[in-house]
Amino acid sequence: MRILVTGGAGFIGSHYVRQVAAKVYPAFAQARLVVLDRLSYAGSWDNLSDATDTGDVEVVHGDVADPSAVERAMSGVDVVIHFAAESHVDRSITGGEEFVHTNVLGTQIVLEAARRHDVQRLVQISTDEVYGSIKQGSWDEREPLAPSSPYSASKASADLLALAYYRTYGLPVCITRCSNNYGPNQFPEKMIPLFVTNLLDGLPIPLYGDGENVRDWLHVDDHCRGIQLVAESGRDGEVYHIGGGAELTNRQVVERLLSATGRDWSWVQRVPDRPGHDRRYSLDYTKTARELGYQPRVDFETGLAGTVHWYRKHRQWWELRKGPQRQQGVDLPPR
Repeated sequence: MRILVTGGAGFIGSHYVRQVAAKVYPAFAQARLVVLDRLSYAGSWDNLSDATDTGDVEVVHGDVADPSAVERAMSGVDVVIHFAAESHVDRSITGGEEFVHTNVLGTQIVLEAARRHDVQRLVQISTDEVYGSIKQGSWDEREPLAPSSPYSASKASADLLALAYYRTYGLPVCITRCSNNYGPNQFPEKMIPLFVTNLLDGLPIPLYGDGENVRDWLHVDDHCRGIQLVAESGRDGEVYHIGGGAELTNRQVVERLLSATGRDWSWVQRVPDRPGHDRRYSLDYTKTARELGYQPRVDFETGLAGTVHWYRKHRQWWELRKGPQRQQGVDLPPR
């Protein structure tokens, strides 16, 4: 079996590649992997060093929006796991063109190549953000899409393209939509790694608005295991939710991070809320549990402790990635 992982040098994609290469998923134990990644600021071959040592991983440097690169990577592929995406909401607000280029055009090119090569399964990795905000209850997979940011709109567009390729051409597509991911190797622009590394570096952390926005937190181990279940047993043309079962306000997450790093609230600086900031996300993953046996296994307290420990032990990794931005950010609080 030959598996193409787009965006496989990024946070979630590289975790999935490492898990497959380590034979964590028995159904893919004999698989050969092809990783296609353009190595943007958030992707690095360093994230794959353990996996490439096994000899089961081929790496291709290329853009998913480049048809020739995708064509080279798709040759002989049986399964595609399509992670490749621009994913940082704040960046999409300041400039959405790159998000449309990668997330929409790139997905269409991957889908078209997969159709031509008659792949057996394509899993489109998406996000709970395509639904917008929900005040009460939880979304199921039939909920209408109502994205709020250029990022989430581009992912919603990609999802609709994937479903269109299933309905028009019979391409065997599944879509996964996940809640907020966290864990080792996450680029330090997202909330948890940014806040952890700032606090370890003696820098303040910016908290949007009143800090009461609610997110469900999903450890990357659980997310990749859910993706694998869908890759193995999902039904063509279906959407599957992968949740973490840990709904917390941003303020509650900050409290835990302050405790884990020995800081107090004087290290938190309130900043104006970002435009179109969704108040609450919540996924109902009953369908994924019922059909595929998925349940999150990593509780948030354990997962967060392990994540903070990883960043403590891998300072060189995140210092390199934060680079000159390390001394920027908000002003230090008065001491």
